[in-house]
Amino acid sequence: MSLYVMADLHLSSDGSKSMAVFGSRWVDYMEKIRKNWCAVINEEDTVIIPGDISWALKLEDTLEDFRFLDSLPGKKLIGKGNHDFWWSTVSKMTAFLEQNGLSSIRFLYNNAYRLEDCIVCGTRGWFLEESQQNTVGEVDYSRIVDREVIRLRLSLEEAKRLQTEGGEKPLPILVFLHFPPVWNNFVCREILDVLHEFQVKSCYFGHIHGAYYAPRMTEFEGIELILVSADFLQFSPMPVYPD
Repeated sequence: MSLYVMADLHLSSDGSKSMAVFGSRWVDYMEKIRKNWCAVINEEDTVIIPGDISWALKLEDTLEDFRFLDSLPGKKLIGKGNHDFWWSTVSKMTAFLEQNGLSSIRFLYNNAYRLEDCIVCGTRGWFLEESQQNTVGEVDYSRIVDREVIRLRLSLEEAKRLQTEGGEKPLPILVFLHFPPVWNNFVCREILDVLHEFQVKSCYFGHIHGAYYAPRMTEFEGIELILVSADFLQFSPMPVYPD
């Protein structure tokens, strides 16, 4: 079994939402995803998808996008992104998948999964300072950050529990966020403090589009930060190699 990652699929099976605003690389992107995915992923592999799965607004409207995802090889662990407005409780989403016979998809949300070589966990995270937000009405940004910190902590606590199971050598813990904890001059100190507390050394993130000049991996305060947006990866899942 191998582990891969690719964020920001932005699926729109009915073609109602265009990604053309992000440039020519997004032309026929769902076909690129299908072709590249099938070229590298086997049924026994796992792919982490850290958010922005579907453009649907309601859970019931995600069906064709989830059918597309389920038809691809391998197991999928999906997290929440800022555009996943259809996201509901895990119990409701799991029931929806089961009712529609979609068996290869599970949710990475307030939890963690122990795989062969590592333990994976994560949450949506937070990005941009208050002065850079463009929202209607008053928004309590500190409350949003606090909530994401709680979710990340829950996920890491479960990861730590799984790490000690079996009395074997502890497996590395990998964190998958949708938002980058660090990008240019932005630093989400609250998220970083939790990563340091749990001694996380590798954090994967998406959300950033069009930044093809950026390095795939940077390091900040001893933490590897790896950009895995679908367009950045040219719509091909990237293999993950934990230390």
